[in-house]
Amino acid sequence: MTKRPNPLDRYALDITPGELTWIGVRPKRREPLQSVASTKAVATLGLEGDHRMGKTPGSGRQVSIISEEFIAQAAHFLGRDAIDPALLRRNLVVKGVNLNALRRQRFTIGGAVFEATQLCHPCARMEENLGKGGVAAMLGHGGLCAKIIESGDIALGDAITVLPPAED
Repeated sequence: MTKRPNPLDRYALDITPGELTWIGVRPKRREPLQSVASTKAVATLGLEGDHRMGKTPGSGRQVSIISEEFIAQAAHFLGRDAIDPALLRRNLVVKGVNLNALRRQRFTIGGAVFEATQLCHPCARMEENLGKGGVAAMLGHGGLCAKIIESGDIALGDAITVLPPAED
């Protein structure tokens, strides 16, 4: 399959690297996320220990990513000092990288290669987890979904580095 042209490709290598600051996996659907210090990202499947590995192989929603900056913005809109990342139902939290600029880009975290596929919109569970206004606070700040292109170990403190655009 040919990669769809992305107008941001020409600027991809100018995206400042970031850092992985939180990892969460959910062993079963609707269970709370468990914070872990490291895990293996498995190509075409998802993160070891996460229930999504048993879902559709090759899905563009194998991993969900949000930034500390987006979390802080949602907290601001809700009048909170902070939000526990486990409440947001995202697998990875990063900081220092413009998350929206990663859309449709390939990047590394630790030894794995990911490709951001689509925006990760907030769902109704944000109202359950964050209270009234949770969905509205996260609109535009829900993060990204990604698929895993190459397997590898990831751990807290790993850098997020954008790869050069693929030549077709």
